[in-house]
Amino acid sequence: MSNTADQTITPPRIDTLGYGLAIAGAALFSTKGIFIKLAYANGIGPETILALRMIVALPVYLLIAALVLFRELQMRAKLKPGPVFAAASIGILGYYVASSFDFWGLSFVTAQYERLVLFTYPFFTLALGVMFFGDTMNWRTVPGLLTSYAGLLVIFGWNLAANPSGLVEGTILVLLSGLTFALFQHLAKKSMNHIGARLFTCIGMSAAGIVAIAHNTVQHGITSYAGISSEVWVYGVCLGILGTVLPSFLLNTAISRIGARAASSTGPFGPVVTIALAVLILGEPFTRYHAIGTVLVILGVLWFSHAEQNGKRPLAAA
Repeated sequence: MSNTADQTITPPRIDTLGYGLAIAGAALFSTKGIFIKLAYANGIGPETILALRMIVALPVYLLIAALVLFRELQMRAKLKPGPVFAAASIGILGYYVASSFDFWGLSFVTAQYERLVLFTYPFFTLALGVMFFGDTMNWRTVPGLLTSYAGLLVIFGWNLAANPSGLVEGTILVLLSGLTFALFQHLAKKSMNHIGARLFTCIGMSAAGIVAIAHNTVQHGITSYAGISSEVWVYGVCLGILGTVLPSFLLNTAISRIGARAASSTGPFGPVVTIALAVLILGEPFTRYHAIGTVLVILGVLWFSHAEQNGKRPLAAA
């Protein structure tokens, strides 16, 4: 008899560094709302803090693009006007329009509520895919969807009773941000396949940064930047580096080590970190209704993601 059956099967090694990078990236992304809220407390508007974020992040992405084109000669041949214009246009949609809706929404609602609402954007991705991009509806995802929105309704109801001012407007704006970002993801796939994810991100983010800076400059004037306090500039730097550039590199590195699916499984750390920081730094309330709603939203998204991934397995194996 062969000794093969007697051999101990060694389980696959877990890449703890890869998961650690993914968790760190999700946690840093979650600080975005905190820095925005701190800037708002100093009298800064949404378009100005978005411009500050881009002023900090734009040079980094331009530098990365230059390095990619310098080191990878084959990428230069792909930089034709059509693909560059497509990447820039899609980037403006995802990194400027979606961000603008989100930043404006944060001027009405709490940081923790914004994060939970935005956390449900995969539902929009599925819906848009089915309606416009030829995806097949996976009905097993519906219970997860309903669970998450039940959680949002719990928190929405508490806010409606405690502080209804701006709640509806803020919720709609954040939902529009999620919808716009979901559309961006669908449109970005083809462009990324053509010029690569790194170059696409650099072009898209650079185009969005130029538009955001131009928007604020036209609306408030070039001299408006001189009147921004050093404290707000610190928030802008933190938002650009800690909330934008650094987590994007951490998540990209994590995906290269453990894959996109495993990296996405760390997503629930984002809302949890946002809630903790919002309570500790911003002094936002966290009641039993917030706890119930948060648990329902996170469980619903996890349920939805699991059902969606399982629904795709037969197609991948075919």
